[in-house]
Amino acid sequence: MIEPSKHQPAPRAQHDAIDVSDFVYAATGARVRRLTTPDGTHWFPAVDVCKELGYTTPRKALLDHVPEEHREILETVTGGHCLSIPAGREWRRDLRLIDLQGLILLVNGCTKPTCAPFKQWVAEVIETVQREGSYTLEEAEVQPTDPGAPIAYAMPEQVAEAIVRLETHNLQVDEELAVAQRESLAVQREMLEMQRATLATQQAIAHAMERIANRLDVMTLDRPAPTADFSAHPTTESVLADWRQRLSVTSDVWAVAVVIAPVLVEQGELRQPLDSIAARTGLSVHRVNECLRLLRKHACIHSRGGTEDGSPVYVLNRS
Repeated sequence: MIEPSKHQPAPRAQHDAIDVSDFVYAATGARVRRLTTPDGTHWFPAVDVCKELGYTTPRKALLDHVPEEHREILETVTGGHCLSIPAGREWRRDLRLIDLQGLILLVNGCTKPTCAPFKQWVAEVIETVQREGSYTLEEAEVQPTDPGAPIAYAMPEQVAEAIVRLETHNLQVDEELAVAQRESLAVQREMLEMQRATLATQQAIAHAMERIANRLDVMTLDRPAPTADFSAHPTTESVLADWRQRLSVTSDVWAVAVVIAPVLVEQGELRQPLDSIAARTGLSVHRVNECLRLLRKHACIHSRGGTEDGSPVYVLNRS
């Protein structure tokens, strides 16, 4: 409920036979924003009501179900009672509002099953008025004790049952949402642990490659350049040392070199698919191919045809 400011006229005494919040909750199945003017008229944002009732086009829903006298613009309603526009970006000056009767008309035009109990009660009220000339709410068992306090009425059975069903449903939805949130957090934690493990593995590989590079730098300084023995009895260390002298080795080229050199020395040729080398180095297939091309260009390796599945075959260049 929107309270008038201290510069606005105080509202006259007004008492709803049924609490308007409970009444609207039973009708729409949701707690809808409300603006209550000093004369006791309740106004509701049409977009809120249409959303809860399943109307996809609020403008069309108003034209189809709500006459003009039951809909208004927020600025007109507040201006007519010297009220200020409620705070918040959702309370725009041109916001379309409907009164309580307009809300009931939208509920009657709604096909959602949750609206059925309220619509049945409305039909019962109309039928009773037609038959008996009036419809009277039962007085509540407990009445206010303050002098002059208005009579308290019991909530109609259909309205009370609708509220109970809605609260039960909402509790179930809240429980399901809480379970989904817990499961989502668990998945997020697992993904975070996997990312940390992957990062640790990548760092370990980088450190290992750095240590190998440092050892080879020392070996290159301490040992003479490869002689004819390289052609006859190459080792992984001698091959890598020779390659480092032939070209300017980047980290990507060195990663590929460290993977293929042992294979070329031990097996005499390299028949591994490019995607296998890419998986071991963490590089893309395209980048692996570029590194192999650079090694060929500097006479480190040369091609010897291909395998049956189309993978290239490489051998050491011993010249």
